[in-house]
Amino acid sequence: MNAKLKGLQEDVGSLSEPASNISDRSSKSLKICLLGYRSHPYGGGQGIYLKYLSKALVDAGHSVDVISGEPYPHLDDRVSLIKMPGLNLYENGLGSLRLHHLKSRANIVEWLSKLTGGFAEMQAFGRRTVAYLRREGRHYDIIHDNQSLSFGMLKLQQLGFPLVSTIHHPITRDLEIALAAANSWREKLLIRRWHSFLDMQRFVVKRLNHLQTVSNRSKRDIAQAFGIDQARLNLVYCGIDTEEFHPMPEVKKVAYRLMATASADAPLKGLRYLLEAIAQLSVKYPDLSLLLVGKPQPGGDTEQLISRLNIGDRITFVHGISTEQMVEYYAQAEIAVVPSVYEGFGLPAGEAMSCGVALVSTDGGALPEVVGNAGMQVPVRDSAAIAAAVDELFQSPKKREELAAAGRRRIEEKFCWHLAAEQMIEFYRDVLKRHENS
Repeated sequence: MNAKLKGLQEDVGSLSEPASNISDRSSKSLKICLLGYRSHPYGGGQGIYLKYLSKALVDAGHSVDVISGEPYPHLDDRVSLIKMPGLNLYENGLGSLRLHHLKSRANIVEWLSKLTGGFAEMQAFGRRTVAYLRREGRHYDIIHDNQSLSFGMLKLQQLGFPLVSTIHHPITRDLEIALAAANSWREKLLIRRWHSFLDMQRFVVKRLNHLQTVSNRSKRDIAQAFGIDQARLNLVYCGIDTEEFHPMPEVKKVAYRLMATASADAPLKGLRYLLEAIAQLSVKYPDLSLLLVGKPQPGGDTEQLISRLNIGDRITFVHGISTEQMVEYYAQAEIAVVPSVYEGFGLPAGEAMSCGVALVSTDGGALPEVVGNAGMQVPVRDSAAIAAAVDELFQSPKKREELAAAGRRRIEEKFCWHLAAEQMIEFYRDVLKRHENS
């Protein structure tokens, strides 16, 4: 073990409390605690996952609390939010540190890491959560961590809490794609420093007892990235809330409108290739427009590319919108596009399909598992292929209608949250049985 990991491992601590006594829970309602180190639904798929999984579990008759760091999630009224505030330095800035913050070792870890370009929110959240659950958490039947994969999770496991850990996809893929897109050695150095939490995750994942992931592609990639057997990963696909994300046939389509949901400056999301496709298509379609749910960094790579391609008048950025507004935007679009280089599941694809919108998607990561034959799929990093697929659908209203209907059916049959919740509860009960017998 290298020196850095040896120093960090002290967060795990030693076994100091007995395992809790667990009664037979084969049929009764469970008390579930979901953990998220940052869970705002506009900040990425993890917040969306917590929002809809917790709602589906409550719909299935179980009691659910969510412990979350900032920024906090939007939850169903029946789900209790337990706030676990940290420094939230990526919004508050390094100058937000105050003397009283120094009383907490978690705060010190978080601040020093940010000071040197790192990201320690997961590690700090783990420490805070362990302290809370040692005091207040013995009434929960199961704890479910949403990809913090921190040393604190090992501590909870040692303390006897039945623990499930979700890995959406290995962040090693984010690192690889970000490094490939970097423009200088300095940028690569900063990227590696920010992803240094992967050392912790590699250590922790090997020692967690109950792992769950959201696609077969993620299952393979996680096993390879962390050096574990695929058999250790239980598969429960993500779901889509088919009641919230639904077709709106009464809404008039905007001619030649495309829609995409992507973190504008994240190379993983492949927005660059969609923008290049827009530039190609604009010659043939003067009324072409793109509504993009995302927020570009001022002066960042996305804004610079839009300027070079001279397509700024064709793109509208929106962010922080409600689910209702997003569904209406989908209804206005003739085609939704998912240009991602990699997806561990592909929530934007599933949401567009559930809304009954014709879809053009890459074959990045798990997207083929989600899209199937209900959308047009193109290779990753291929702007010409995206442009050709969009062009084909613009030319064929009938094919757009067929794909829209097929997409909705596929989500209803295979990827609704009620099905995901049933499978997750089955996994929880299996974990509890194994916990009793250990």
